Amino acid sequence: MAGWWRALPRAAGLYPWPTNVLLYTGLFSAGDALQQRLRGGPADWGQTRRVATLAVTFHGNFNYAWLRLLELALPGRAPRAVLTKVLCDQLLGGPIALSAFYVGMSILQGQDDIFLDLKQKFWNTYKSGLMYWPFVQLTNFSLIPVHWRTAYTGLCGFLWATFLCFSQQTGDGTLKSAFILLRTKAAGAVERPPEK
Repeated sequence: MAGWWRALPRAAGLYPWPTNVLLYTGLFSAGDALQQRLRGGPADWGQTRRVATLAVTFHGNFNYAWLRLLELALPGRAPRAVLTKVLCDQLLGGPIALSAFYVGMSILQGQDDIFLDLKQKFWNTYKSGLMYWPFVQLTNFSLIPVHWRTAYTGLCGFLWATFLCFSQQTGDGTLKSAFILLRTKAAGAVERPPEK
């Protein structure tokens, strides 16, 4: 285990693209598995496989290329460059990634109207993301080395993926719907008598 952990920085240095994409995919997929666990019921590994497919084919690669492009266009960690990168990310990168998630998942699930989730949930989810991602990316652009930015986004994306996959499965794209589910589950656990 320790050898694997030490090999990770070397792999990121030698093969930054696949290392970051695979880390991102693993963390994003784990977010789906967590939201399934939080909702209760049996694990749907087919759903997690679809999330992983979308993460490895689009999201991980898009984030890697997007973050590199932002760094090339706006190099450095000066406050103005960092804030401009955050703004570009929220106005361009975020909507592209969010749209690709809803449409991509609809395609992988074989839905008849692949734009239905996008139309119904995009704005709520985008607004929810604005309460999270600007702070994540502010840290990312000001403190994280360029070759680790996609992996860092994946790490923070684990929480986002948990929410996003919940929203795609049963929510409406608002944080409120996720909190209601968690509160209902917690209340049910408290009310349930202990088993004998």
